[in-house]
Amino acid sequence: MAHGGNLATARARYGIPADGWIDLSTGINPHAYPLPDLPQALWTALPQADNTTALTEAAARAYGVPNPATLVPAPGTQALIQRLPRILGSDHAAVIGPTYGEYTPAWKAAGAVVTEASEIDAALDALSGAARPALILCNPNNPDGRTTDPARLIALADRLATAGGTLVVDEAFADVAPDISVGPWGSRPGLVVLRSFGKFFGLAGVRLGFAVCPPALAHEMSCDLGPWAVSGPALAVGRTALADDAWQTAMRVRLSQEAERLQTLLSQAGFKVVGGTPLYVLVQSVEAPAWHDRLARAGIWVRAFPERSELLRFGLPADRDGWHRLSATLGVSLPATAG
Repeated sequence: MAHGGNLATARARYGIPADGWIDLSTGINPHAYPLPDLPQALWTALPQADNTTALTEAAARAYGVPNPATLVPAPGTQALIQRLPRILGSDHAAVIGPTYGEYTPAWKAAGAVVTEASEIDAALDALSGAARPALILCNPNNPDGRTTDPARLIALADRLATAGGTLVVDEAFADVAPDISVGPWGSRPGLVVLRSFGKFFGLAGVRLGFAVCPPALAHEMSCDLGPWAVSGPALAVGRTALADDAWQTAMRVRLSQEAERLQTLLSQAGFKVVGGTPLYVLVQSVEAPAWHDRLARAGIWVRAFPERSELLRFGLPADRDGWHRLSATLGVSLPATAG
C-alpha cells in the first residue's frame, strides 16, 4: 500500500541521505504543536486511568462531543480502522473514493464484500439488501479535499441504522474545517466518527486517534483495544494540545494562508489545482511523473498516485528555506507572502 511519508523509498531510489529531503508527501502540519515538558513518571509507569479520563474529556470538548463516554482513545486511527470491520460485522461495505487506501483491505480482511464508489448514491445502490451494511467516507476527503454537508451525513447515518448498518466518517482533516464535523452527533445509532490527532497538531509520531460512537459500541471498542492502549506521554501531550484553543485558532488561520500561497506557486508552475485542504494541495498535470522525478532529484518528496499518474499532492513547506527550495525547483518566483 502506497502512503505518504515513505522517505525510506525515496532515499533508496535517489541516493539522497535523510537530511537532504524536504518531505511534502504527507498532509501532516509542518508546524508541530510545541511539546510540553513531561514528568519522568509518564515514561516509566503504566498509563493511569485518570490521565485517560482527562484526555477523553479534553478531546470531547475540542470535538464538540456531549458525552465523553462515547469517545474512545486509541493508538492512532489506523488501529481503529483495522478493528471496525470485525467489530461491526458488516457483510458488505462501500467506500467512497478515491480516498485513503487502508479501508478497502481492512474490510476485505474481515470477510466483507467491498464496493468502491465515487458517489454516495452509487454506494447506497451497491449496499441495497446487505446485512449490516457499512458505508465509509472521509470528510474532508483525502486527497481531493471534497466535503459532504453534515446534515446529509446525519440523514445517511439514520438511513443506514434502519438496516442495521453504519456510516463511518473519517474526519482526519476536519480540524482545519470544524464546521463540517459530525462528531457532536457521533452517539447516534448508525454513526461512527474517526478523528486523528497527529495531522493537525503535526505530531503523527505520537500515534493518537479517537472514535466517537454509540455508548455500547464505544465500550466494545475499548475492550477490544485492551488496557493501556494509549501511552502515558501521548495522553499528556494530547490533553494539553486539545485544550489549547488559542493555538488551534491561530494555526487554522496560518494553514489557510499558507495553502493559498502554495496554490499560487503551483499554478504559476503550470499545474492545475484540482483539490485540497489547508494541509495539502492536489494538482493535475500530464507531466506529473516527470515533475515527481525532477522534484525528487532536488530532494523534494511529494505524493504520487500510481493509479492516477496525472495527479500529485503537495504538503506545506515547513520554513522559508523549504519554500525557496520548492519555488526554485519549480522554476517560478516565490509569492511575496510565502516563507
